[in-house]
Amino acid sequence: MIRHGVRLVRIVLTLGQFRLDELLLDAGPLRLAGLARLIPGRGRRVADQSVGMRLKSALETLGPIYVKFGQILSTRRDLLPHDVAEALSLLQDDVAPFDSQQARAIVEQELKRPVDEAFAEFDAKPMASASIAQVHGARLKDGQNVVVKIVRPGIEAQIKSDLALLYQLARLVRRYHPEGERIRPDEVVGEFERVIVNELDMQSEAANCTMIRRNFENSKELYIPKIHWPLTANRVLVMERVYGLPVRDIDGLKAHGVDLEKLARLGIRLFYRQVFRDNLFHADMHPGNILVDATDPNNPSFIALDFGIVASLTQKDLYYIGENFLAIFNREYRRVAELHVEAGWVPADTRVDELEAAARTVCEPNFTRPLEEVSFAELVVELFTVAQKFKLTIQPQLIMLQKTLLNIEGMGRSLYPQLNIWDVAKPELEAAYRERYGFKRTADAIKRQAPGWLARTPDLPNMVFDAVRLAASGQFRTQIETQDLNALARHVNAHNHKVPLSILAAGLIIGAAILIGYETPPLASDYSVPGLMTLVLGLGVGWRALRKR
Repeated sequence: MIRHGVRLVRIVLTLGQFRLDELLLDAGPLRLAGLARLIPGRGRRVADQSVGMRLKSALETLGPIYVKFGQILSTRRDLLPHDVAEALSLLQDDVAPFDSQQARAIVEQELKRPVDEAFAEFDAKPMASASIAQVHGARLKDGQNVVVKIVRPGIEAQIKSDLALLYQLARLVRRYHPEGERIRPDEVVGEFERVIVNELDMQSEAANCTMIRRNFENSKELYIPKIHWPLTANRVLVMERVYGLPVRDIDGLKAHGVDLEKLARLGIRLFYRQVFRDNLFHADMHPGNILVDATDPNNPSFIALDFGIVASLTQKDLYYIGENFLAIFNREYRRVAELHVEAGWVPADTRVDELEAAARTVCEPNFTRPLEEVSFAELVVELFTVAQKFKLTIQPQLIMLQKTLLNIEGMGRSLYPQLNIWDVAKPELEAAYRERYGFKRTADAIKRQAPGWLARTPDLPNMVFDAVRLAASGQFRTQIETQDLNALARHVNAHNHKVPLSILAAGLIIGAAILIGYETPPLASDYSVPGLMTLVLGLGVGWRALRKR
């Protein structure tokens, strides 16, 4: 406890050292950060720096876990000023390596065999070292070159301790800071905890890598390295070693004659496919995690690395975020506002016309500029920021999506500054939507679920009987609060007339889906003719049931 207190005091004094106590305002006990200004000479060297750069320096002083926290914090552009977010995005997760003997010991402990038995060669000098893990080169017995990612020793205990301190600091900020309830710093720390705990599990990262590799197994545009599962454990990951040019090496790419415009457009397309086609996307796509295969300069491809942060959306969020994107592309601001309400991102009593006006105010000025100068990612961030006035609540998955979108657009524009994001993204999103929500995907889904429906059908009579029995015994009770029971009776009577037709329509539609899903002949354009006829009949009966009074 004393150690935690000392550490907390150090954090607060470091904020004061870099003149960041102004951010805390009158935050109760945290005002002691101002005491650091009394120390002679402190704060002078940073007096002329921006708040963002001072915060960046403070986090670097506190250590690698806080650098990681700053990187995650930089994604919360709905909470941070633009200049602060930009400064934090410059944080580099690069720390001194730990001893190679410790690395070997961890490998042997996790794999339960000597390093020399698992590998033909194991490089003592690490290739890279970060706050969570470091990477060593190695060669397998069969001659394959691999990389071995090893979790830093003692990092779990350090993270647990630092998280406790961050939560303590967050609670103080939320309690005493005037904007504490809006900022919700404890939830920000919670986002960081979810990310960093997942990064500690090498088996989870290996599974993420394997799933994305499966989605792009036959792709010539994105290569995902192979995981060597027999040599992968909780704290050790062994992956195929891949070679390519760093995507940030623009001069090197030009020297190899790479078509940079084509490469930039490809990066945008791959992002939209991961999100809207597969609903599984690499959420840490900064330049350090991307290589370029320039073997064919006219048809370059990407190689992705480091799958510690991979995200997906709920089906509901995936649908609504895609619809929002399309509405923005088409300048349908009323639709943007309606979607925010339908998705539950803003309260149900939000005035749609006011939210529509806010969306128009944010988006429309961008259409007065050449589209190659417009950042769609920045526009989405601005829209969500304005929606905060309407009590917008954003789930962490959407934050990761925003972050990745910013990274991908930034990479694309660095490769080809004249890149028209809209020209690439809109058709890719429309194509992904046709595939995900098209008739064939829906028929396939019904085909998969039909056996479950049929299996539960015999239970329906028993369920109805149990409901009737409970009602007869007085145990099944309902309470109706209405001022007009006669009107209710009329509605019930009308619905009772619709029930037989509704059941018939549902049966025909399910039957049609099964016939189409199993491609029952004869076929027309790969679709079952009996299935299509049954579907038309079912829709007709359903329409009649809806119109029946």
